Amino acid sequence: MSLETGRDERTGVVLAGGHSTRFGDDDKAVADLAGTPMIRRVVDRIDSVVGDVVVNCREGQVPAIRDALEGGPVASFAVDPIPDRGPMAGIMTGLRAAAGEYALVVACDMPFVDPALVDQLFERAAGHDAAVPRLDDQWFQTTQAVYRTAPMIDACERALERDERRVVEPLLDLDYVVVDEDDVRDDASLDTFENVNTREEFERAAERLETE
Repeated sequence: MSLETGRDERTGVVLAGGHSTRFGDDDKAVADLAGTPMIRRVVDRIDSVVGDVVVNCREGQVPAIRDALEGGPVASFAVDPIPDRGPMAGIMTGLRAAAGEYALVVACDMPFVDPALVDQLFERAAGHDAAVPRLDDQWFQTTQAVYRTAPMIDACERALERDERRVVEPLLDLDYVVVDEDDVRDDASLDTFENVNTREEFERAAERLETE
């Protein structure tokens, strides 16, 4: 079964283990965004194009996130064994719990993630170790990308052993495909990469969602 048709072979890994320091004291993952917890919006949007969903978070976040996802798509949890090691360690932990050979990694603060782009990323990753968007500003969108689980886990382990924390570092060890901005725009607007870090950004996102 090819990746193009094998939805059950795809996993979605949602990263939620950060401390949201720019957002304030509350956990932005479960904050009410226009009537729906933000992480629930992310899971709902990717559910149609993946076979299973894994949420990476800290142990103390599990009850609130479970409540936020109640009644929606079923998700399992991959709890950080050592908290606060950064997003690369979260990706590694999430991928270790993934059932599929390939997995989408997406941050919990990207409520506009576009399933059409996710489909394209899975298709582009087939036969390679990763498919990673890179926009015209030359920044890799490593937290909205598709990875082959085993090679990415190994690459993350090596990077962490070198005390590297940037998520782009493991790519240097992988056979990855770049999905450039023109290709992204074939399937999605760049809103798919919009992330919500501050209260002001949260309010703007809520206003947009309320008018959709």
